[in-house]
Amino acid sequence: MKSNYLLLSALLLSMSSYAQQITVNFEEYEPKSTLVVPEHITTKAKFPFIDVHNHQWNLHEEKENLDKLITEMNALNMKLMVNLSGRGWTSDETKSTQTLSKQIEQIKQYYPSRFAVFTNIDFANINTKGWTEKAVKTLEDDVKLRGAKGLKIYKNLGFSVKDGDKLVRVDDPRLDPIWKKAGELGIPVLIHTADPERFWQPVDRFNERWLELKLHPDRKRNAGEKSNDFTWEQLIEQQHNVFKKNPKTNFIAAHMGWYPNNLPKLDSLMDEMPNMYVEIGAVIAELGRQPHTAKRFFEKRQDRILFGKDSWVPSEYATYFRVLETNDEYFPYHKKYHAFWRMYGLGLSDEILKKVYYKNALKLIPGLDKSQFPE
Repeated sequence: MKSNYLLLSALLLSMSSYAQQITVNFEEYEPKSTLVVPEHITTKAKFPFIDVHNHQWNLHEEKENLDKLITEMNALNMKLMVNLSGRGWTSDETKSTQTLSKQIEQIKQYYPSRFAVFTNIDFANINTKGWTEKAVKTLEDDVKLRGAKGLKIYKNLGFSVKDGDKLVRVDDPRLDPIWKKAGELGIPVLIHTADPERFWQPVDRFNERWLELKLHPDRKRNAGEKSNDFTWEQLIEQQHNVFKKNPKTNFIAAHMGWYPNNLPKLDSLMDEMPNMYVEIGAVIAELGRQPHTAKRFFEKRQDRILFGKDSWVPSEYATYFRVLETNDEYFPYHKKYHAFWRMYGLGLSDEILKKVYYKNALKLIPGLDKSQFPE
């Protein structure tokens, strides 16, 4: 009996000692798969493509910046980049107008077929008399006189734009003439509203975005009795109110309208709002974990999905190409805090790839050079 006790004690001590040697936590845990399956690492798109969701802040500066960017774009087979940050990030109207004009001039001089620039709206003085009329006139001038190809709305509308102490709604009636003017000008509005729904949920073991919120706590959103912030549901509803109220204006919902993890719902919304298009920036991880459902969605909505990436990290495009083009299984995403799960390829047909990569963008965005794309 005593010997059994001593043996058990020794065993427990050994196990405890071994457990103490294991110091890997969830953030560090990155096991190498032993799965042996075909792999198709894809660093260059099968067809030339248009990235409709990009942000560049120095296109108006030295030509060397453009040269470097073109080299990186060529390596990816990106024929055209849409810079959504046309007016930069400043409330100085004179400076932002100069930024927009200068980068369009630079592009026209050196690489006229490789870039398109969207303009932006400054909401800082929305509570002043005549703001709406001035914003509409600026938008018209940006398109007709300066050469902007579309309008980008940042997520600060709904998050931080205020009239006094009160947040301005995405569907604020003072903005109605802007959406109407965009339709009259024949330009699309690419609008980013809200963030992933999980950012509004408790940061606990049930939250799929736990690691991201742990690493980036500033992304956590709060709404309720102790906060004046809008809920996720309120923001999304406000955006959809805008779409429905302006059927003659084409809207591109950034990040698939934050429904990439609920494609049946997104599908129903696109039935309800025929002027709603979507782009896939920063949500490829959601598509890559549901290859069958995502492929069916792409097959059905192939005429209203556009390629977008958002952050400019050239090495990350490979994940997008691999998910869209191949039938690969169980491969990693490039940012663990976005997706700790593995990806699967959708294996889209050439016909659908061409639409997502460039045909849909050529249809929506006016004045692009179509000659650099196959039929």
